[in-house]
Amino acid sequence: MPARAISSGTLSFGLVSIPFKIFTAASAEGVRFHQLHEKCGNRIKYQVYCPTDDEVVDRADLVKGYEYAKGQFVRFDAEELKALEEEKTHNLEIIEFVPLDTVDFVYVEKSYYLGPDKGGHKAYRLLSEAMRETGRVALGRHTARGKSHLVIIRPYKDGLMMHQVFYSNEVRDFGEIDLGDDVSFKPTETKMARQLIEQLSEDRFEPDKFRDEFRARVLEAVEEKIAGHEITTTPEAPQAKVIDLFEALKASVEQSQASGKRKLKPPKKARAKKAAAKKPRKKKAASSKDG
Repeated sequence: MPARAISSGTLSFGLVSIPFKIFTAASAEGVRFHQLHEKCGNRIKYQVYCPTDDEVVDRADLVKGYEYAKGQFVRFDAEELKALEEEKTHNLEIIEFVPLDTVDFVYVEKSYYLGPDKGGHKAYRLLSEAMRETGRVALGRHTARGKSHLVIIRPYKDGLMMHQVFYSNEVRDFGEIDLGDDVSFKPTETKMARQLIEQLSEDRFEPDKFRDEFRARVLEAVEEKIAGHEITTTPEAPQAKVIDLFEALKASVEQSQASGKRKLKPPKKARAKKAAAKKPRKKKAASSKDG
């Protein structure tokens, strides 16, 4: 079944205009619970309550306010807020192109696939190919739902992807994170760490190998509930103890070797030399007894 577009518009840069469609790239499939009344089992309804007047307020009587100081608000009615909105064009204007390696993807908020709309296929593919060859991505503004969003457009497979990104004031400085005191490592610790990484390494990222275990357990429990079975619970795992770094690395390496799932791999250069030195064996001719 073909994907359904959630929006459309026109991408422009210079005098070039490309009609496009937006498709959802990913959506979370976590489980969602509702609040029920234990007595009757039905969903509850939330009411808006005013503690000053001690009464339930009808939603029609609500107005929006911005708190500019503790407990002090300026009010905005619907017409005032509508006047502040951007023009609803759904257009995407490219402002500039920057090298891909200068983009910090901590800024990415949401991701969308971009596809060409009618009449825009050639220009769409040309833009994608040109950005891929130059190693650059586009920064632009996309207007939707009355608000202008900062976005990054980048080549993705044979087309384009759009990332809606945070503004700089919305991203916290990593320098605020306490990383502890400066430390030094023993050569054996570094060697063990690299050895463990090598043992647990794969050639590529394969997301199909992983699944949301919590969601799977909840859905299984739901089926058991429906079937009238009693749900069993597992005890909470004991909290891991903090041990010496070298001992932890050594134990991890030994555990990985003992499992037999992954064998220790020598460095790539060593593996290449070993493979070149190893000659294929010739098969022995079958004797007459081998029928």
